[in-house]
Amino acid sequence: MNVTPFWLAGRPETGDGELTVRHPYDGRVVGTAAVPTPAQVEEAVAAADAVRREAAALPLHVRAEALAHVSARLAERAEEVARLITGENGKPLMWARGEVARAVSTFRFAAEEARRIAATTQRLDTDPAAEGRMAYITRVPKGPVLGISPFNFPLNLAAHKIAPAIAAGAPIVLKPAPATPLSALLLGELLAETDLPAGMFSVLPVPNDRASALVDDPRLPIVSFTGSVPVGWAINDRAPRKHVTLELGGNGAAVVLPDADLDWAAKRIGLFANYQAGQSCIAVQRVYVDRSVLDEFLPKLVDTVSSLVTGDPWDDKTQVGPLVDEAAAERVEAWVDEAVAAGARVLTGGTREGAAYAPTVLADVPPDSRIAREEVFGPVMFVQPVDGADEAFALVNDSKFGLQAGVFTRSLDVAFRAHRELDVGGVVIGDVPSYRADQMPYGGVKDSGVGREGLRSAIADYTEEKVMVLTGLPL
Repeated sequence: MNVTPFWLAGRPETGDGELTVRHPYDGRVVGTAAVPTPAQVEEAVAAADAVRREAAALPLHVRAEALAHVSARLAERAEEVARLITGENGKPLMWARGEVARAVSTFRFAAEEARRIAATTQRLDTDPAAEGRMAYITRVPKGPVLGISPFNFPLNLAAHKIAPAIAAGAPIVLKPAPATPLSALLLGELLAETDLPAGMFSVLPVPNDRASALVDDPRLPIVSFTGSVPVGWAINDRAPRKHVTLELGGNGAAVVLPDADLDWAAKRIGLFANYQAGQSCIAVQRVYVDRSVLDEFLPKLVDTVSSLVTGDPWDDKTQVGPLVDEAAAERVEAWVDEAVAAGARVLTGGTREGAAYAPTVLADVPPDSRIAREEVFGPVMFVQPVDGADEAFALVNDSKFGLQAGVFTRSLDVAFRAHRELDVGGVVIGDVPSYRADQMPYGGVKDSGVGREGLRSAIADYTEEKVMVLTGLPL
């Protein structure tokens, strides 16, 4: 099997090691990725630092055209790329195809935002001492970006690091997850087809234990990380003088109130607690249902979950495939078994086969169990009855996480109240917390992180205002 090269300052290279990528469903080898040497990593960082001024001066149309090219090429190769994602990540083809479509949009949105970056002016003669003066204000990149992307969306979350950096005029060094480097390396291949200057991008699949040197490097003043809570805050603590953005996950809550469309709520919650095998930071994990509709809603939810198609991710009909590896499935199994031993009831699911865990609904989950308090990152949810929105919203907020929440209601008053009161980065009314549009601001509070993704928001994170004062103007 050929070794997939990494991308060092825009050119393909091989190093002195390899990462073997295995398909989570059956363990077969689906590819190998070259691993750079420490000297090659140093060369990539030095190249990003060397090109930073040229990158910042790139005309907006050059940035936009490069991003549009990647978008178009992903669309042309959509099925090939989807199969690459399924091969290395194990997610069913239906979700892999959706991820490719989202990445196509992510690069397209970035191209559009690049063309919207504009200077502004501000009259300063609002004060007598500043008569004849005007401020000219631009946004300039803070410097090269270190992007660290996770395994669960190996293409689109890499796109959310790369695309806004290029739009902002910032070189980027991307470190993809070692379990799923192939999709990110394909993005490097498409970027190499553009006219971006050498050094504008590198894609380096280095092992996690070598990432700290990149985090420490002062030539990479921006760190954009998506991944686990402990690692994210450790990066933040390790680099206090850098601009760090963190997307760290959550234990997404869905609230079902008496005026909800119960069929719709059951269908959406049942699917989006289990899509990506639950390996999404905004997968539904906690379900708070008004007691007045619980008896009607719960059978609908259990029936939806029991009817999900599980199994081979290469089957077009499969909705729930394996987790990323067997160790992840074993951890989910242990958490569920722990909750059951403490009194929880399994309404459906609760079994493991290799790296696959059956879509599971629990009831009577103890509030201090890991299933209730932590991020399970697997196809498991629990249902808890509540007496009205007051109790439901209090329970949503009783979490160390605060990424997104979903509220099923037809009441505009309740919708605005949820937006006002819930301690999360995003509230989705009439749907699950798992909804994300790639152009919107996306991120959380508390242990869910700091900063926002979404193209315009990320560009703002990667840049800062720079002022020039013009003097002696006849205003």
